[in-house]
Amino acid sequence: MGRLSLRNPLATPEQIAESPSQRQGMSADDFPLRGIVLGTLFLACKAEENPQTIRIIINVVDIVVKRDRGYPEVVTDGYDFEYYELKNEMVIGKMQVLRRLAFNVQVELPYGLLANYLRNLELTDQERVPQLAWNYVNDLLRTPVYVCFQPETIACSAIFLAARECSVGLPTSPPWWAVFDANAEDVVQVAKAIRVLQARKVPHIMPLSARELKMYGEGVLGEYVAQMRKEMRDKLDAELAFASQEKNVDEGDGGGKRSQAEHVDDGTRPKSRRGVRDSTSRDHNRRRHTGSRSRDTRHGSYRPH
Repeated sequence: MGRLSLRNPLATPEQIAESPSQRQGMSADDFPLRGIVLGTLFLACKAEENPQTIRIIINVVDIVVKRDRGYPEVVTDGYDFEYYELKNEMVIGKMQVLRRLAFNVQVELPYGLLANYLRNLELTDQERVPQLAWNYVNDLLRTPVYVCFQPETIACSAIFLAARECSVGLPTSPPWWAVFDANAEDVVQVAKAIRVLQARKVPHIMPLSARELKMYGEGVLGEYVAQMRKEMRDKLDAELAFASQEKNVDEGDGGGKRSQAEHVDDGTRPKSRRGVRDSTSRDHNRRRHTGSRSRDTRHGSYRPH
């Protein structure tokens, strides 16, 4: 078995980024990025036995997007159109991800294996290798590598690339990757995926829907986001101004009533409540004695006084 080397012809970014979901026709035009993010978060919370409500996930994703784009950070109402639209995107994204993964969401992460391999290779005392390898494993979460390769291969690839970057030698007799049940070609393939990921330019503004993806292709997504930012801020300012005006009107009405109640009696003040109550009581007693009926208990009938 030969030595590991990255001098082999590099796979194209399209081949490395190709995943089972993309091979089965899961395009961004039909399934927007925002819906896939919502669906995968919902599935991951359930798979890791840390379930979260749909509303919490929607609010978190919505706030993160608004903060990244500079929108006002206003939580969506649970009964408005925007909330139900995000909820529908979550359900569709969840079902599409499950369908592409054949409902197999049990993915073993390589973090425990990575720590064990570093300890066996006596690399834990190195200054940069453990942290760099851990960073590579984290970066691979942005790729389909976790559903295409075994965790042993991913851990070995991270160690191989970290040791190469830090110019640290690894044992070759016997080959260290073979001791950990990893294949040399797969280790190199995953290492290439890390290199391609590092060279990839991530757009400053990610298109979240099919409409925004079309705008991104036309180069007008930045203008659209700036316009939406201005409209949302103007709308929020108008709502705050209206609420402040309503509050001032309510406080003014309450102050007028209090001043009227505290006004000095100048002859126009209405009769006191006690006087009204006394006159009403006298009229009631007069009507009761003149027109009421009493019950004759001996004959069970009613007779007038």
